[in-house]
Amino acid sequence: MASTTSPEVSLEVLPYLRVLKDGTIDRIAGTQVVPAGLDPQTGVLSKDIVLIPETGVSARLYRPNNITKTDHKLPLIVYFHGGAFFISSAADPLYHNSLNMLVAEAKAIAVSVNYRLAPEHPLPTAYEDSWVALNWVFGGGEDGDLWVKEHVDFGRVFLVGDSAGANIAHHLALRVKASDPDPKVKIAGIGMVHPYFWGKEPIGGEVTDLVRKSMVDKWWQFVCPSEKAGDDPLINPFGDGASSVEGLACGKVLVLVAGKDILRDRGRLYYDELVKSSWRGRKELTETEGEDHVFHIFNPNCEKAKSLIKHLASFINQD
Repeated sequence: MASTTSPEVSLEVLPYLRVLKDGTIDRIAGTQVVPAGLDPQTGVLSKDIVLIPETGVSARLYRPNNITKTDHKLPLIVYFHGGAFFISSAADPLYHNSLNMLVAEAKAIAVSVNYRLAPEHPLPTAYEDSWVALNWVFGGGEDGDLWVKEHVDFGRVFLVGDSAGANIAHHLALRVKASDPDPKVKIAGIGMVHPYFWGKEPIGGEVTDLVRKSMVDKWWQFVCPSEKAGDDPLINPFGDGASSVEGLACGKVLVLVAGKDILRDRGRLYYDELVKSSWRGRKELTETEGEDHVFHIFNPNCEKAKSLIKHLASFINQD
């Protein structure tokens, strides 16, 4: 008779993941995948490419299906998905759908980076994988990818991400300038959707929302078990040892927050500190009232989600 004993759990990172006593990582969410291809709803075509065979780091590329070699060059979105650094992928059906919508609305090319996840690949692996992907872009699409080589306007490269992906975009923009004060390919802007920043000491709504504060504390400690905890420079851009936002290598930043999101006040703080700094790029903060974290990913057909995508697309196409 088959055993019905449930596997013993050593750690729960709710509501997304469990670690079993034998070390197995049991992901509860963010595991579904869909293939690349033509999306009939948006007319966007996608394909998967391996960027680094040695590590398996890959990306899903998107483009409007109706463009030709003679069309004018298009902006490039380098996208980093969310998932607290430990769930989801570029092939997640929710992200695939969102990228199709954004590419269609912005009339852009997109490279959605499939970085490796913690805890199997501890931080800073996600940042390093994303840096490799960005350098692939800076190289004009090495290995001869014609979508990038033929259709991208390299004067209009944007880093866009939600949640953990927005965090990655911030760090890459700092690293670009630190590694080369005058890079050949410049980042036109950063689109941060509900950015995943944090800190030990609660601010704003975190002070009274102790349940969600504890939950996010646990998420970060799981992927980055450092003594600094929520004040680690990777998650707190204004903590000790963090690089100044004045080093952002881009011309404009859009910060989008959601009214019911536990991370809302961190996004607001980021914008406020950007305004107070000597960074001279264009800054914009927009709040979607009555919505929670990455609502546009989970409910993409609601009017507020469509408005968010239009806002991002407009940001990408503004001079």
